[in-house]
Amino acid sequence: MRNHLAQVLIDKGIADKKVLDAVREIPRHLFIDSSFEGHAYQNKAFPIAANQTISHPFTVAFQTELLEIEPGQKVLEIGTGSGYQTAVLLKLKVKVYTVERQLELFKKTNLFFKKMGYRPKQVIFGDGYKGLPKEAPFDRIIVTAGAPVVPKALLAQLKVGGRLVIPIGFEEQIMTLFVRTTEKEFSKTEYGSFRFVPLLENKN
Repeated sequence: MRNHLAQVLIDKGIADKKVLDAVREIPRHLFIDSSFEGHAYQNKAFPIAANQTISHPFTVAFQTELLEIEPGQKVLEIGTGSGYQTAVLLKLKVKVYTVERQLELFKKTNLFFKKMGYRPKQVIFGDGYKGLPKEAPFDRIIVTAGAPVVPKALLAQLKVGGRLVIPIGFEEQIMTLFVRTTEKEFSKTEYGSFRFVPLLENKN
């Protein structure tokens, strides 16, 4: 079933062999509610705890491919969710720092990681809009929720040459890649429409 899913992703344009290998290896059915288990290897999103979702496998693969990851890099993930995207990143042999603002999900996924032997560098309960300044700068940053605007803190925490992949918009989002070209300059490329749960900001 995982091989079939990988083939679906290839047919949809995913070409990065390392990303496809991660999809083939990771047991996605363990990251979702058992009632959806029979559909786990279809290109579908499913509800998880705290009114959140696990993204379509294509979305996970597409965002990961845009990151152009190299082993050993330091990666910040905003929105741990079910942990599936985190697991894909870990399969690519990077140091993952992941932030989740939903306490229910943070607790559940953190326990799941320990049970499954997934070892992110840090799993943080916090506000994704703020990033993780004490661990910055990062080689790569991925945001797995729809942001109405790009959080300035995330741009600031990106290394020169680093890549930020973030869906921007309200009802519908445009997948956007920022590359930090100098200390003060960024290039921006847009990659079409997607739908994500909103990236929520802690107003306190």
